[in-house]
Amino acid sequence: MSFFGKLKERMFRSSSKLDEGLDALVAADATSAPDIPPASPAAPVEITKPGLLSRLTGRSDAPRRVLDDAFVEELEDLLVQADLGVETALKVTANIAAGRFGRRVSTAEIKEALADEITRIMEPVARPMPLYPKRPQVVLVVGVNGAGKTTTIGKLASQFRAAGKSVIIAAGDTFRAAAVEQLQVWGERAGVPVMTAPEGSDPASLAFDALTRAQAEGADLLMIDTAGRLQNRADLMEELAKIVRVIRKKDPSAPHNTLLVLDATTGQNAVTQVEVFRQMANVSGLIMTKLDGTARGGVLVALADRFGLPIHAIGVGEQIDDLDAFDARDFAVALTGSAD
Repeated sequence: MSFFGKLKERMFRSSSKLDEGLDALVAADATSAPDIPPASPAAPVEITKPGLLSRLTGRSDAPRRVLDDAFVEELEDLLVQADLGVETALKVTANIAAGRFGRRVSTAEIKEALADEITRIMEPVARPMPLYPKRPQVVLVVGVNGAGKTTTIGKLASQFRAAGKSVIIAAGDTFRAAAVEQLQVWGERAGVPVMTAPEGSDPASLAFDALTRAQAEGADLLMIDTAGRLQNRADLMEELAKIVRVIRKKDPSAPHNTLLVLDATTGQNAVTQVEVFRQMANVSGLIMTKLDGTARGGVLVALADRFGLPIHAIGVGEQIDDLDAFDARDFAVALTGSAD
């Protein structure tokens, strides 16, 4: 199955699906009558249920609802529930209403318009992680514990290795033995060396040793895992700052990428995490994990709209091919349930 197929199949399995909400929104006050001027009262019309084809194509016999103030307000509420955030939801609904206000619209038309708006917001940030001629390219990976940071590093390392790049991983979350063990499993699977240190060791010292080895061996990429204990931000900020200071003694241009890994199931908390980690580290790009299960996923739209940071990849499962480059249109179609 293609990654897009997985995205559509797995992205939303909860009852809060955005596409189901859009279906219900139009059906709540739908008729099959033609458009009428908004100032003219609509005569009572019998509501007819649409066939599958008419729902997919938006044909004139599909149920339609006047796009009025009430519709716009309900659509805003639905988008907020889907984690787009208030500011982004207001902007998107205003753009959808422009040129359509007072018209009768079908579910398919609203989904297509919404997918277009989401694509417009997200296309500028849909960029793969840049690869530079510099060797080794140092990639610092940050994020809260449980966001999928360790698994993401393993998947990226495996994919880079499969693409012919030589990779070294530094298991810099030295306070979590499980994180180190997980990276070692991925390293064995991908044929990538994983450098470790005793539990509780200084992560900066490990990062320095790993960079020394990567330079000596001419590795293409050095990926450094980090801790994510946000309950003590001051300590974590100093730890990350120390890692950067120490590796810059070996390479003043490092790190070349600072990736923030986010868990889609945290919803609007992801916005706070971006704000915090941008203060602690010079975040250069985002990776969103766990878009399968019960994640609503709309927060990714809010992040793109608010911060404009590149979104390099998204994950929809635990297997190596469940992480792939972010495609704005594919995401918009999967999010809205559009027939595109």
